[in-house]
Amino acid sequence: MKSCVTIALVPSIRTGPWIYWDDLEAGMQKAATLGFDAVELFTASTDAIAPNQLTALGEQYNLAIAAVGTGAGKVMHGLTLTDPDPAVRAKARQFIQDMIEFGAQVQAPAIIGSMQGNAAPTASRQQALDWLAEGLNQLGDYAERQGVPLIYEPLNRYETNLINRLDDGVALLTTLATRNVRLLADLFHMNLEEASLPDSIRSAGTAIGHVHFADSNRRPVGFGHTEMNGIVEALTEIGYGGYISAEAFPWPDPDAAAEQTIRAYQQYFVSSH
Repeated sequence: MKSCVTIALVPSIRTGPWIYWDDLEAGMQKAATLGFDAVELFTASTDAIAPNQLTALGEQYNLAIAAVGTGAGKVMHGLTLTDPDPAVRAKARQFIQDMIEFGAQVQAPAIIGSMQGNAAPTASRQQALDWLAEGLNQLGDYAERQGVPLIYEPLNRYETNLINRLDDGVALLTTLATRNVRLLADLFHMNLEEASLPDSIRSAGTAIGHVHFADSNRRPVGFGHTEMNGIVEALTEIGYGGYISAEAFPWPDPDAAAEQTIRAYQQYFVSSH
């Protein structure tokens, strides 16, 4: 398993759960100094940074790009895969497709979280799930042609009324024609929805393709009450070898949050094994 820290380059979401902000190179330099293996990016669009520049920075600081987020499509443009308007759904798929292509140039998968949307009052939940499946099938196939998986994230009930738990995510994946979609196990969302985090991880098994590392209060791990030992054991049991990525609030400040994150990562994923 590999350590990762988040960097957001979207000023309009300054209250969100990302450790570093605004300055990509400064964030990468700090991440490298602390010993992180990778960074996960949240950008407003695909032209926030040229892929060759991102590749150069990764080589300079010996950091991989673990994943790219797509949430700006919803936050900035109101786009979701389950909007009742087919024109909006098409725009949402195009936004994500562009982000998949952007990420693939640095071997990074795209994450679909908030852009999954909600079942609207004017459409049934099943209709929304059908639209979601349609989008995931198309985008999963596109990502496969680009040589990367597509990451789908179950969110807690306050953020979506579609898929809230990992086992529901697994059930959704089994209905898809594409086999190129993996689940994101976000420990913060799981704290709100799962009866047992370790059991849900074991049950999802190899469907898990990415992990978001945050405590029960979405602060860095160690600043809440999540019991990590069982989670680490479960991830080890299922043979997870991907990124442990800190999507957490920069509390009490970005530098302290990053330091706490790498300390917690080393405590649970390095020194214990």
